Amino acid sequence: MSLENPVAGGKICIVEDDPELAEFMVRRLQTAGYVVHHESNGVLAVSLILREQPDGVILDLMLPGIDGIEVLKQIRPRYSGPVLMLTAKGEDQSHIQGLEAGADDYVAKPIHPRVLLARLQALLRRFIKSGGPSDQQITFGALTIDAGRREVHWAQAPIELTSAEFDLFWFLCNRPGQVLDRETIYRELYQTQYDGYDRAVDVYISRIRQKLQKATGEHDETIALKTVRGKGYLLAVKDQP
Repeated sequence: MSLENPVAGGKICIVEDDPELAEFMVRRLQTAGYVVHHESNGVLAVSLILREQPDGVILDLMLPGIDGIEVLKQIRPRYSGPVLMLTAKGEDQSHIQGLEAGADDYVAKPIHPRVLLARLQALLRRFIKSGGPSDQQITFGALTIDAGRREVHWAQAPIELTSAEFDLFWFLCNRPGQVLDRETIYRELYQTQYDGYDRAVDVYISRIRQKLQKATGEHDETIALKTVRGKGYLLAVKDQP
């Protein structure tokens, strides 16, 4: 897939059991230049995604075999690419569950073609751009964030982040000590305007914080991801000797 054009040659896996909707999405993405694989069963979708390692996944929540949440749980240890989840309109809890399980964004049904394509391409661009130069790293004590490999390590032990979590963490690590509100994060990282309702960033922050605490220990003060009430989020880093 071209770095300049996230469409050219990109491989997408669509997991959807509604035949008409699946056919519609396959045709739309093929017309846009993607190579598309389709699967309707959740169990078989896990094998497809892990085998193909696509540039991106479009995943329905309700599936035969296993549901989309379980698909996410099974693929995430071995697939770090962006996942766009399809949910029913107005089901906020489903949105949150999907994000907590490892989805990077969601689109509510009924699906509008331009919205689907725009959200997918935005995800692919974020995934590509967040890595930056292949040799770019940030180190805070025992914590190392490698942009090229999209890996995070604490004392050489990996901290497994989803693609969306990595994007946000890398963004914060480039701005240690700064309080960043949601408007700034959406504008500068996601290149869109915060609508005042989206809970995605809150979910990502919570999951990153849990993973950091698990890796570093509850009482380690080297690095901490803090919520500043009414203002935003702060990556606090203790000065190293």
